[in-house]
Amino acid sequence: MAIYAAYGTNLDPHRMAGRAPLSPLADTGWLMGWRLTFGGEDLGIDGALATIVEHPDSSVFVALYELHPHDESRLDAWEGVDLGLWRKIRVRVDTLAGHLLAWVYVLDDYEGGLPSAQYLGLLTDAAQAGGAPSDYVQRLREHPCSGTSRP
Repeated sequence: MAIYAAYGTNLDPHRMAGRAPLSPLADTGWLMGWRLTFGGEDLGIDGALATIVEHPDSSVFVALYELHPHDESRLDAWEGVDLGLWRKIRVRVDTLAGHLLAWVYVLDDYEGGLPSAQYLGLLTDAAQAGGAPSDYVQRLREHPCSGTSRP
C-alpha cells in the first residue's frame, strides 16, 4: 500500500475517515526542508489554498496514512488531480521510527495570496485534531488571512 502524507485540512482524522475510510492512520512525521504556504488565489475559490514548497529551514507536520488503492482514487477525485489542480509528488518523511517515502499533493499553481479566515480556521482545527505540536498550531493561527474574523 502507498503511504500518503496528509497536511492542511487532511490532517483532521475525522475528515480523512470520510475521504479515505479504508485507509488507517499509520503515524505522524515531518517534511524537513519544506514550508507550508498558500497559492491558487485565482482558482475561483475563497482565498488561497494550502500547499507546500521546498525551503531549507522549514518543516511541515504531516499525518501518514496507509492508503488503500480505492481510497487513493477517491482522494485524487476529491483533490481535483484529474482537473490539474493538484499533482502528486514523492517526499521523504521523518518519523520517530526513521525515514520513509510517501506521496503528497502539491498545488499546481503559483505561490502567493492569503487564505480566507474561515479556511485558516479549518487548517488550524485540523492541525490540532491531527496532533500537531502547539507551537505549529499557534503559527497557523497567527498567519495573515483575508476577511475580518480570525480563527
